[in-house]
Amino acid sequence: MEFLIKKYIDFDIDIKNYNNLLSTEINNKNILVIGGAGTIGSNYIKLILNYKPLKITVVDINENGLTELTRDLRSSKLLDYNPTYITYPVNLLSDTFDKIFNSANWDVVANFSAHKHVRSEKDKISIEALLKNNIFGTIKLLNLCKSNPPKYFFSVSTDKAANPVNVMGASKSLMERLILSKKDDFRVSTARFANVAFSNGSLLDGFIYRLMKKQPISCPSDIKRFFVTPEQSGQICLLATFIGESGNIFFPKLDFDNHQIYFKEIALDFLNAKGFTPKVVKSEKEGKEFDFNKNLSEYPIYLFETETSGEKTFEEFYSQEEDFEINKYDSLGVINKQSTEVSFMEVIADFESVFNNASSSKSDFISLIKRYVPDFNHIETGKNLDQKM
Repeated sequence: MEFLIKKYIDFDIDIKNYNNLLSTEINNKNILVIGGAGTIGSNYIKLILNYKPLKITVVDINENGLTELTRDLRSSKLLDYNPTYITYPVNLLSDTFDKIFNSANWDVVANFSAHKHVRSEKDKISIEALLKNNIFGTIKLLNLCKSNPPKYFFSVSTDKAANPVNVMGASKSLMERLILSKKDDFRVSTARFANVAFSNGSLLDGFIYRLMKKQPISCPSDIKRFFVTPEQSGQICLLATFIGESGNIFFPKLDFDNHQIYFKEIALDFLNAKGFTPKVVKSEKEGKEFDFNKNLSEYPIYLFETETSGEKTFEEFYSQEEDFEINKYDSLGVINKQSTEVSFMEVIADFESVFNNASSSKSDFISLIKRYVPDFNHIETGKNLDQKM
């Protein structure tokens, strides 16, 4: 369904400009990809394989995702040159992961393992899981890299880390700070980027499942987002891994005013492209009562104003207080930040004290995160996305 997303930007230009660098730094090298079964990680791997690394190891907790990734790669020509290729369905936070990391000297370590959805913010338990993955996972990986540093370390961020209003975005902002604290020890980089159109678990991906199951489509009418295709998401992360300087935060060069698209526009275009006339309904109940057998040419869609916690109506890649450059690369902007001082042990202790306090609440997590991310202005409505279709 990528044809529904207008192509505002061409990352192929920078890929071509830095082709010699990419070839030199990837060919015949050892690559470790964590969270590689997801949409972004798998597209990153496909691009990496074009440069023929010697060894590529993929770790992900999604065993089914790893199976499909392997089938996809084996069914293409990408593994025909016969590199050492192996997948492990292992959690980054487990002791087993340490054995994987310590089994080789890695030239490149790329981390895509994360809670990525605002939906993950519901209550103290869901927030604990999110923070352990995004914060504790980052700390663990950085500590492992310090003992055995790769030449390139990359960990994906999000546009929601800029002026964050939800826990996921704030956790990624703290993740950036943790990574930057190591910029003088080994090369680190990250990237904030747009929504990946029709990526696994995304709202747009859900449209496909709704049609398959003859269920109504629903989406917010007042929210607009930047979008890139799955292939472009891999291109952004590929470039961000290797170009620039240690500590750079990259973002796609998309225009705030002209390149954001409303979800409702994509939803209506999607239905039209599938041959349906959208039928706007007034409620979830009306949508679920729609008779698909009597209305073969129409499809129900429920449009609503957003009312869930952690949602703002637009996105942005940087704050005006950040030192950013727009013209250094053809397709990417870059944020330059100084190395930050942060104690990993203190971060772990602070968060564990809230995790282990039986009387702690969601607000305690918000207050603690704000200590580390001062520009975190949480939007709390008392509702979450699990309460929506």
